[in-house]
Parts: sequence; structure tokens; C-alpha cells
Amino acid sequence: MTFALRDVTVRLGDTVALDAVTLSLEQPRVAVIGSNGSGKSTFARLLGGLVPATSGSLTVHGLDPAREAAALRRVVAFVFSNPDAQIIMPTVEEDAAFSLRSERLPRAEVTSRVAAALAEFGLTELAERAAYDLSGGQKQLLALCAALIRRPGLVIADEPTAYLDARNSAIIADHLLAPADRQVVLVTHDLRLAGRCDVAVRFDDGRLTDVGAPADVIDRYEASLRC
Repeated sequence: MTFALRDVTVRLGDTVALDAVTLSLEQPRVAVIGSNGSGKSTFARLLGGLVPATSGSLTVHGLDPAREAAALRRVVAFVFSNPDAQIIMPTVEEDAAFSLRSERLPRAEVTSRVAAALAEFGLTELAERAAYDLSGGQKQLLALCAALIRRPGLVIADEPTAYLDARNSAIIADHLLAPADRQVVLVTHDLRLAGRCDVAVRFDDGRLTDVGAPADVIDRYEASLRC
């Protein structure tokens, strides 16, 4: 479970979204913090192969996103702040099953995996419910369930609790950060949530400015906001 960037720059039009970033991490839970426009989301999308590096080199779980995009898609799962952008199928059960479509599993195994996943996320009683009829917290649980049912090696979560109340935020965080055989890259403004990770990285104006123990990185970040 590792990713490594060497002198990576990402340009989006005329904007330098990431500027000469060099970083290598293998910790299971990685928090990514910084102000709006700092490069956090671009970094997350870079790791997931959604935006290409303009220059430099990177590997994500041993794969080159530029040359091995299909293989990377099988390794990575995304969770975003707005679950409506991720929920595709009409019912809860169908949406969870849809995530397994590329696995080419026997029907019985798909049924078993879906039932286990819905139970894990407390969605069993909602299996036949219309996905659009769920609450915000239930939708985010479904989005996370659909992401994790594939058993990805890397989960990239970009502000997954941004629109949730405290109770639902805690539920999502507990599922997302539970010990498992996967790496989680969590982009968040919630510094308490970032503090639960194993390592934190901070971006500012597209540059990597800090890496270290979450408590220390958060303290330095909060100090910079008071200046």
C-alpha cells in the first residue's frame, strides 16, 4: 500500500494546480488538509488517475496512472462529498450490485457480497428502497458501501462528510477509517477527522508544505491561520 510522486506538476489550463510535488507514503490512513484552492482535490484526483501529471513521475500501488489506467481503476475507489454524483441505479440493492459489474462474478457470489455489504453498512432494511428517497446520510452510506464492496486497495475520499450532520459524519468516518487491508486518502477540512489518520499532508497554493504526524501538522496549520 504505497504511492510515490517525484517532482510532479499538474497544470489545469493556465493554473499550476500542483507544483513540483515529491512525496512517498505507505501509511494506511492519509489525511490531506489545506485551504480551498490549495491543491488537495487535484492531488486526490491525480492519485486516482482522473487528472494527468503534466511533468514528473508517479506510481500508485505499483501502477503508472498514465500507462496503466485500466489496472488502476480496478485498484482505486472514490467517495466524494455529494453521493448523488455516485449513485446510479434506482434501488439501494441494485446500486451496490452495480459496483461489482466489472468483476464478472457468479450471480450467487454477487448476491452474497451485496447482502453482506448492506448488512455491514446498516442498509439491509433499505435494500429495495428507491435510492433517491434516502436521507443524505443514508445516501453517503450507500456511496461508501458501493465503493468498498469491490474491496479496493486504495480508497480516495474527497470531503465525504462535508454535507452531513455530526452523527452521520461519525458513522461515515468510522466505516471509512476502520482497520482494513486498504489504504485511505482522506481529503478533509474536518481537522478532528484528519487527526484520526496515521499521517497528514498539507498543501498550500499547489505546493506540498508539510508532512508528518497528524497532530503536529494540524497544529502548524492552525498556527498559520492565526498569522
